Order: sequence, then structure tokens, then C-alpha cells
Amino acid sequence: MKLAVGNLPSNRLALTNRVYISEHNLSQIALYYEKNNVPTGKTMLVDVNGHPYQVEANSQVPDDQVALNGLQRRYLQLSLNTSVSIAPFVPSSSVALASLVITVDLLAKKKPDPKAKPKEIDTNRLAQTVLLVLEEQMMEPGRLIAIDFEGTKLELGVKHMETIKVSKKKKKEKGSDEPAESCKLGQLLGPTAISFTRAEGGAVLAFTGDFIADGGGGGASNLFTGDFDFAKLGIGGLDAEFNQIFRRAFASRIWPAHIIKQMGINHVRGMLLFGPPGCGKTLIARQIGKALNAREPKIVNGPEVLNKYVGGSEEKIRELFAEAEKEQIEMGDNSMLHIIIMDEMDAICKQRGSVKDGTGVSDSVVNQLLSKIDGVDSLNNILLIGMTNRKDMIDDALLRPGRLEVHVEIGLPDEKGRTQILNIHTRNMAKANRITPDALEKLPLLAEKAKNFSGAELEGLVKAASSYALTRCVDVKDLTKAPDLKNLMLQYQDFERALGDVEPKFGAKATELKAFYRNGFVPYGDSFDLLMGNLERLVEQVRVSDRTPLMSVMLKGPNFSGKTAIAAKLAVDSGFPFVRMISADEMIGYGDSSKCQQIHKAFMDSYKSPLSIIFIDDIERIIDYVPIGPRFSNAVLQTLLILLKKVPPDDGRRLMVIGTTSCPELLEDLGLVSAFGVTLTVPLLEEPKDVIEVLKVAANMGEKEAKSIAKAIRDKPIGIKKLLMVAEMAKQGSEGSRVDVSIFMECLHTVGY
Repeated sequence: MKLAVGNLPSNRLALTNRVYISEHNLSQIALYYEKNNVPTGKTMLVDVNGHPYQVEANSQVPDDQVALNGLQRRYLQLSLNTSVSIAPFVPSSSVALASLVITVDLLAKKKPDPKAKPKEIDTNRLAQTVLLVLEEQMMEPGRLIAIDFEGTKLELGVKHMETIKVSKKKKKEKGSDEPAESCKLGQLLGPTAISFTRAEGGAVLAFTGDFIADGGGGGASNLFTGDFDFAKLGIGGLDAEFNQIFRRAFASRIWPAHIIKQMGINHVRGMLLFGPPGCGKTLIARQIGKALNAREPKIVNGPEVLNKYVGGSEEKIRELFAEAEKEQIEMGDNSMLHIIIMDEMDAICKQRGSVKDGTGVSDSVVNQLLSKIDGVDSLNNILLIGMTNRKDMIDDALLRPGRLEVHVEIGLPDEKGRTQILNIHTRNMAKANRITPDALEKLPLLAEKAKNFSGAELEGLVKAASSYALTRCVDVKDLTKAPDLKNLMLQYQDFERALGDVEPKFGAKATELKAFYRNGFVPYGDSFDLLMGNLERLVEQVRVSDRTPLMSVMLKGPNFSGKTAIAAKLAVDSGFPFVRMISADEMIGYGDSSKCQQIHKAFMDSYKSPLSIIFIDDIERIIDYVPIGPRFSNAVLQTLLILLKKVPPDDGRRLMVIGTTSCPELLEDLGLVSAFGVTLTVPLLEEPKDVIEVLKVAANMGEKEAKSIAKAIRDKPIGIKKLLMVAEMAKQGSEGSRVDVSIFMECLHTVGY
């Protein structure tokens, strides 16, 4: 039948959410039910322009009208006097609702009062009211419903619903009902599980009880987007760090607000990401915003906060929190999460009192930030993510629980992490078929070789490798020629060449160390083999033993005995990813303070690598030791004594310190020799057979000449470096390749032997 849309005879009828027709029209609907033997339940159902509603008769409704309330007309997009079709509706057995999520808002809209307390809604009692009023009514996503709840007129909306999917098996069998599935039409029945959430942009409501969905609309269980993947966001090698960030900073926000209140805890408001440059701190903070259903993150660099006007810097801090404050006043616990990302935080959050500029701006900025994060009127809808390379410079009050309480070190990626990062940076190449399958298969091998590369350095490695591939397809002699686009393909050899171009900041500087034994390395005698065997065992102990996080070894011996070459060779052959050399020539002209900072930095950097070697060459030169006086730098001495005994602070980090000295007896009184755990002596050449072997291998001498020289110097030991130097001097004064023994002895006397 065709009827015109009309108003309800009474406002009271609007709260039943039924449609009303005349008694005559209802009798025709009832006749259809009787003819088809359809049970009617509490009331009959009719189809209004394709949407089912419960129907009742009312004597005040004319025969040519169907009466709808305002929400029904808004949902159906009907105006008064519009013609609609009305027909009987028979629900199928498969539309029984298993669950129903309903949005709640006040029916009478008014401007929110910031000072007013949110209206409290007991979801347990509201669920009973909804079942009482709306049982057996049909539901659709988006349908609007008016209801009277304990004197308060509410506007409900259907947000999400699921029906019970009935299996085709015999219904009497146990487990014949399959899991619920989303649907577009369902019938509200007694067993339906109802939950409530706040309508988006609606009035501020405080939900209590057990039937709250998504934390009452406060962005809880839907905090994370459903399809996010950190690999797609360009983040790799940080699985453990993300687990820590999720557990500490986001786990509590998954739960409904009333559960958190019952637990008596507050959400984490701040998080500090710290670590070496290029490891992904800024990338993580930027991409976290994409993974969350939160307000657009505010990103600010630390120095940008500073302002030339008095009070301007503090005002910028207040502006960062203004939107979050306003939303919390209006929406309370239902406020969405506001993320503030602050890069280079150490620029504005230094220890109060440490900046002597006379303005006090730095201290004021810190004070303003402290009060905003966790002051008298603290916010519960913010997450401040700070990033820094220098955690030690940040004010302690900012780092306490309640403020930036979650501290996550973003360190150098391990081998698995480096493989993930390389896969991310070559993903587009692989899709476009611009990298050979062999190169893709060998990315784990490349990750193994790229020890202690940071994420940024791995990106640079891929760029450097790409430059070789791009150059290969260009005719350098004729740049007007078009590049060979078809054959542009990145090969594994390009990566190997790029390894020589990109030097990791925390890597082993093998090239510099190899310069100390550029003329080769000659084993000499049993005593030397014993020394090298002991050193190699100590290196292996550091590598594999969990009980040896720190090992210090002192190599002592006369000048020109090869101490530096032995230490350099040991460091290179160890394969440790981090090797640093501290030598006096790097600190020429430095004051005591600068030397201490340089030494301290080398040790601090070593703590960021899983395996590290620090090589301190000529310790007596570094501490400015002079026997006349004696004179030495006490500040540098104390720095070394402290750091030599400092165990790496993190589990799994191991450090080996190798020192060399040519005057151990003079350093003994200073406590430096005893500060090393192991002291080994580098042997001199004493046995004639050892001298002969060295001269034959390293100086390329004949058997006869070598024996003559060995016989001539058998009474006095000599350092291997001095022996090789004298051999080269003697060659210059001899005719041909033969070395005259007399000339060799003259050269020995020349060098003071």
C-alpha cells in the first residue's frame, strides 16, 4: 500500500520507535500474517521503503498516512507528505543478533559547558532499558533511535552488529552455531550482547558499568589502525623496542577508561627515545602517528621552541598542549590521544642551572614543560615523545615517572635487523625488477658484513651501490647518449664495492689499524706464539663468555718491539664490530679536559656495540708522563683508572681494552699497570733461529747472510721492528741484493744498538 508520511499524534509515541498506521490499514497487514501462518510475536513488522519497523495502530492516524518520528524521517530521508510504500515484513531465522554496538548522545543538543561535569550513564541499566523498549525490533547500521533513560532523552545510533551464523549441519548437534559475522540487518532479542560507545562529536558522557565498547569512545581498543605494518612504514630491526614501547606506553590505552580507573593507574604521558644518530629515533616517532587512530601528531624541533621575546618560548610550549587541554575539558576520558613529538630535546631541556646565559629562558622552558606534562591540572590525553642523542643532558625532573617515564634506547640494529632494513630499502627495486635475484638472496650475507651499520648508514650503503649500477648504464665518454634503461640492474658486486665507500660511525676502522703492520706480520719464535695464543684466548673469552663483560690487557715491552702492531693485528682479526684507537697523536694540543672528553666518548660509544675493542697506544704519552719531576696529567690518569674498571652498563655488551707501554716500571707507581686485568710482555728476538727466520721472510735475505747476522747479534736481544729497520738500512749501503755483515753491524751501531 502507498501512504503519505505524517507526524505522530503524540510526542510520547516517538520514544517507542515504532511506526503508526490506522486500525484499518493494520488489519490488512494482520490478514497477510494470518493467511501465511506467520507468527507475529509482540508486534507485527512492516517494510517502509525497504527498511523494517515494528508497527502499531493508532486511532488518530488517518487511513492515508503513516506516522513517523523525527529520527525515523531523518534516517529514511523522508519529508512530511512524501509517499512511501508499506508492506508486511517477515524476518528470517538467520537475523538474530549476537552483538550490537550502540552510540549514545543526548537527544536535545546544546552547547557544551566546559565547567559542567559529564553526564553519567550506567550502561548496565541502559542495556536493560534498551531490551525492554526495543526487543524484537529490527536493527540496521546507522539507524537512529530515541529513548527515555531515567528521565534523560537519548539519541541512540546503531554502529556495528553481528548475527549468529547458523551452520547447515543439524541444529541439534553441539557446536552447530558458527562464530558471529557482520551483517546489514538483524533483530534485537533477549540474548543479544549490547554495548555502548559515545557518538562521535556528541555530548560528553561518562560511561560506567560493564557494557562499554571501545572504552566509551575514547579511542581505546581501536587505538591502532587495523592494517598497520611497521615494515610497510619503513621501520625495521626494532622488534624488541616496539614491544617495549607498546607494553609501557600503549597497553593501558587499549582498555576501557572505567577499567583503568578501577586499577587506579594513569596512562603513560611521556616517552624518551635515545641512542646514537641515524638509528631511527625520528623515523619511529613520525611513523607511530600513522599507526594510531589519534590526532595528527605535532612535530617540533627543540630549537624551534626558542623565541627572541621574553615569555615567547614558554608560550610556544603552552600552544603545543592547547588543543589537548580544550578537548579534555570538553570530552573528558573520551578525548582522543594527542601526540607531541619533540626532536633534539636536549637543546631546550638541559639541567636547570647548567646554562649560564643570564636570561633563565632554558630553566623557564623546562619548568613550563614539567607543569604541562604532570602539573596540578595534568592531562591524560597526551603522549609526549622526546628524542635525543644525549640523554645525560636532560633535566632529571623530566625523566621521572609521570613525565617521560618510558626510556627506550634505539641502538644499532643486529644482523637480523640489518637484513630487515636492507629488505625495506630494496623493496621498490625488487618490485620493479631492478635488482638481481642473486643480490636479493645475498642480502643476509651483506647484513653480516655490514657490522655496526646504523639504519641511516644502511640506507647510504644502498644509495652507494645504486650509484655503481646507474653509472654502469651511462656512457661516460658520451653523456648525450640516453642511458641504457633495459639493463639497469643492481648486482651484489655493487653492494660489495659500496661497503668500501660507506664507513660506519661505530664500525671497526680496519684501514687505519692495518697501517701499523703494512709491511706484513711475521711470527717469530715460541715466546711470540705463546703471546699470540694467550691474546687470542682472551679475545675468544670476551666473545663467548657471559661472565666476562670487561677484559683489559696491558702489552709491555721496549720500544720497537712491535706492541702497537700486535695490538692492531689482534683488533682487526678479532672481527669485533667496534674498534677504536686512542693515541697521543690524535690529541696534540688538547688540554686535560678535552683529552678526558675524548677518552670518555670512546668508552661511551663502545657501550653501544655488542662487542668492542678499545686500543690505547702509548699510555705514558697520553697522560703526559715525564720522568723528570715526575710530571703527568692527573685528570687524564683518573679518567683512565675509572673507565678501565667500568663494566658496560647493558647486558650483552662486552668490551676489551688493550693498552701498550714501553715504561711499565714508571707507570706502576701511578696504579696504571695494575688497573689492567692481564699484563703480558712482548718478547724480543733472542734465539738465532728466530732472527734467521725473520730476516729471510720479512727482509728477503739469503740463508748465509741471515746466519751471519744472527751469529753477530746473538749476545743481545733486539726488537723485531728495530731488526727490520736496520736490515733495510744495510741494504741501501750494500751492492746488489746481498747484505754485508759489516755494514749491518755499522747500521746497528748507528741506531744505538
